[in-house]
Amino acid sequence: MRIEVIGAGVAGLTAAFELARRGAEVELVERHMQAGQGCSRFAGGMIAPWCELQSAEPIVAELGAEALEFWIRDIPVATTKGSLVVAPAKERAELIDFSRRTENYEKLDAEGVAALEPDLEGRFDAALYFPGEAHLDPQKALAALAERLHKMRNVKLRYGARPRGDADFTVDARGFASRDALPTLRGVKGEMMTLRTSELSFSRPIRMLHAKRPVYVVPRGGGLFMVGATMIENEEAARVTARSLAELISSAYAIHPAFAEAEVVETGSDVRPAFADNLPRLIRRGDTLYINGLYRHGFLLAPALARRAAQMLLDDAWFPEVAGED
Repeated sequence: MRIEVIGAGVAGLTAAFELARRGAEVELVERHMQAGQGCSRFAGGMIAPWCELQSAEPIVAELGAEALEFWIRDIPVATTKGSLVVAPAKERAELIDFSRRTENYEKLDAEGVAALEPDLEGRFDAALYFPGEAHLDPQKALAALAERLHKMRNVKLRYGARPRGDADFTVDARGFASRDALPTLRGVKGEMMTLRTSELSFSRPIRMLHAKRPVYVVPRGGGLFMVGATMIENEEAARVTARSLAELISSAYAIHPAFAEAEVVETGSDVRPAFADNLPRLIRRGDTLYINGLYRHGFLLAPALARRAAQMLLDDAWFPEVAGED
């Protein structure tokens, strides 16, 4: 069976990988000159299914748990050191609410926080630790996945190209660009920045809860930290606003003052595709299968959706929890 996969973001790359390792002849088509040039490259890279229960439906955690195995064993790029969730003392209610909505965590006091992250000693007197979660560098993960595909004999990668439309099936993984076929998709803009400092050495993602300015900091290694938080109902992809950067810097400073003197290495933004309920869909129309609506859970949901997409096309399976119309 010949299958054309359109889009080399995390959804398209994982779909191509699952289809190819099950024996399909796969052609992956990407309009950019290399993989991972869309919104996937600006992701936080947190494989945190249980933390996401704070605001996501249970199905997100159920599907997301599969990502841990994928990014640890199948494409071994993830670091498994858990997630740490903190809150300023005056925001203790936010931490309590977070604990009620999530699962698979340990409660820490100030001593426990310092033992886990020495650079946070004296800064937070309570936290939640999710030991089973992981994180990765999105750009390195996408490159590793593309390299694995490049080595598979039944995969052809075409960059800077358009779809041919002559395969047995098409998997459309174009993200927000698929709105020409999925008109109910909406764009949710995300903005991020990367900072460099030699003064901090966090080992895991730190999420700081705040009623107005929540933020997460993800270590990238080599003194680099990705800082993100913003979710804006805005379909303008490229522009990063001064207000958003000021809020990100202010929130990172609240985690640790050393971020105030950090070098700004990169800023970026793009539009993440979402349906009205913020849940993903596998939508089959004739010989085309759409993988879309991953919202801000790209690396968390893509492996499970890719596996189900392969089963739908190769085994004629059906997954009502994610299959349906837009």
